[in-house]
Amino acid sequence: PSLDDLEVMAASVLEHLPEDLLEFCSDLKLEVEDFPDEALEQELDLDDPYELLALYRSGKEISPGVETKTAIGDDLLLVFRRPLLDLWCESGDDLMGVLRQAMIEELGKFFDFSENEIDEMLNQPYQDVI
Repeated sequence: PSLDDLEVMAASVLEHLPEDLLEFCSDLKLEVEDFPDEALEQELDLDDPYELLALYRSGKEISPGVETKTAIGDDLLLVFRRPLLDLWCESGDDLMGVLRQAMIEELGKFFDFSENEIDEMLNQPYQDVI
């Protein structure tokens, strides 16, 4: 799948997130790139660009060091196509499921959901997603 294909898929996942998570993401922007750029790799101290499947970027801080906990117009979810495709090929799982898992895990962590809550969201059915 191309960048455009994955962007359509990711937008569908975003529209069909579990309700608990969806309420935080109404103004979230979505972008699909092949890999994290060099600056991002250095910032996150990545040894391998294939380590990062998705990344939430908050556009605004309420005050120094304090970020909003609801997506606002400048917030962005970056999805990285090549690492996702590699994971998909290695796992043999459904690509939509791999993408959905990466997005829910990243968003869930950013919005301070517990691992149990994230697991519950991942186990919710998602058949209405294209």
